[in-house]
Amino acid sequence: MPGPEATTTTDLVTHYSAQLANDLERNAEEQDGVRAELEQLEARLGALRRDHAVLMTMRQALESDIPLQYAPAPPGENATGGAPGGRGATGRKQRVPTLVSLIRAHLAERPGPCSAGDVAAALSETQPDRAIKATVVRTTLEGLVARGEARRIKKGHSVRYVTA
Repeated sequence: MPGPEATTTTDLVTHYSAQLANDLERNAEEQDGVRAELEQLEARLGALRRDHAVLMTMRQALESDIPLQYAPAPPGENATGGAPGGRGATGRKQRVPTLVSLIRAHLAERPGPCSAGDVAAALSETQPDRAIKATVVRTTLEGLVARGEARRIKKGHSVRYVTA
């Protein structure tokens, strides 16, 4: 028959075993909670990095002292060249395609990758009334890359772009 000391030892072992099991369970639950928080923070960090890339591209465009794409409208006309209110003789609003939409369309038409200079040259030919600079096209292409709408392909020092 076990003595009082053996019963006390058994009770202590049982108590500590139960306490360890509780501590291990709490630790595992806390790890799961921290892991879930970490996944949320990583997703948020990824979004912030994408936003940062877009903002940096926009900042570069603003700081490059690039002239306006359109000549200022003469007095009495709006930027589209029509009468005030944006309506021509037909009564419909005249819309000038944005550089971004022109670049997207050009990339979609191309069977393979093309450089910013190629895009600028092609757009200058198809849009002779617009002053299209290669630096503006490159910045716009980088913005499309940052938004996941285009892909950048590097080969040595040359950079080419394709639709994503």
